[in-house]
Amino acid sequence: MSIPQAKMELRPLGNTGLKVSSIGFGASPLGSVFGPVAEVDAVATVREAFRQGINFFDTSPYYGGTLSEKMLGKGLKALQVPRSDYIVATKCGRYEEGFDFSAERVTKSIDESLERLQLDYVDILHCHDIEFGSLDQIVSETIPALQKLKQEGKTRFIGITGLPLSIFTYVLDRVPPGTVDVILSYCHYGVNDSTLVDLIPYLKGKGVGVISASPLAMGLLTEQGGPEWHPASPELKSACKAAAAHCKSKGKKITKLALQYSLANKEISSVLVGMSSVSQVEENVAAVKELEDLGVDQETLSEVEAILEPVKNQTWPSGVDQK
Repeated sequence: MSIPQAKMELRPLGNTGLKVSSIGFGASPLGSVFGPVAEVDAVATVREAFRQGINFFDTSPYYGGTLSEKMLGKGLKALQVPRSDYIVATKCGRYEEGFDFSAERVTKSIDESLERLQLDYVDILHCHDIEFGSLDQIVSETIPALQKLKQEGKTRFIGITGLPLSIFTYVLDRVPPGTVDVILSYCHYGVNDSTLVDLIPYLKGKGVGVISASPLAMGLLTEQGGPEWHPASPELKSACKAAAAHCKSKGKKITKLALQYSLANKEISSVLVGMSSVSQVEENVAAVKELEDLGVDQETLSEVEAILEPVKNQTWPSGVDQK
C-alpha cells in the first residue's frame, strides 16, 4: 500500500547521503509532554505529516518517559510503507530517571528504543544533551560504543545534541573525522538567536549535518509565550511577548514568521518542530509552502527583528528541567 505524498523540499544531511524534509517532525509532544495526546491522534498526526511530504521523525526515550517512542512507533507502523521511505532519529544517554552515557547503558538503550519504535534500525542515534554528562566520557566511551552499534546495523549514523554550542566543537575536535555524522542544536537558530550560523562553516568543514530544533525558542515566539519554567531572562521574555503582540496587531502570526525565518537558511538540513495534531501539521506545512511560493514577509520580519534587537542572541544556562 502506498500513501500519495505531497512534494516537500528535501535537503542533504551532511555526508550521510540522507535527504531530509526541510521541516522535521519533533515527536516529543506525542509523549504527552505538553498535554495528553490520544493514541488515535498520534497515529493520525504521523500519517498526515508523512502524507504532506515530511520524511524525518525525531524522538527520544526521555520524552514522556518512553511514551513518545512508543507512539511514534505505532504511527510509523500504521503507515504500512517501506522502511526506506522515512528517516528516524532517536537518542540515548538521557532518561526519565537521569543521565547515563556509559557504554553499557547506551548499548542497552538502542535495543529498548528499537523495540518501542518497532524498528530493526534507526537512521540516527544521538547522544542526548551531552552538556549534562562528561564530554570526555562522550568522546572516549559513548561515541565508540555508538560506532559499534553502527557496525552492528542498529543505527546508520551517529549524532550529538545539546544547548551550548561549545559542546559541538569540543567533541568534534577530539574524535576522528567522520565519527560524528550529525549535530542537533536547539534554540540557536531563530529570529531571537541565530548564533548557530557562526558554527556552520566549521560543521561543513567537518562534513557534519546540521539539524536545528525549537524555532519558536521553546514557546517564547508564540502568542501565549513560553511555559512557566522557561529559563530565559525577564527581558528576553518581554521582548518576545512584544514581538508576538506586534505581529498579532498586524493580523500576522509570529509562529509562522519564526518558522519561516528558520526554514529560509538552506545550510540547515532540517528544522524540527513539535507536532501532536493534524491541524498543527497542516499549519506547519502551509508555512513551508508559503515560504517557497512567496518568500518571507520581510516587512514584518524587520519590525520583529527591531523589537528583539536589544536581546538578540541572548541565551540561558542549560537547565535539567528543560523538555
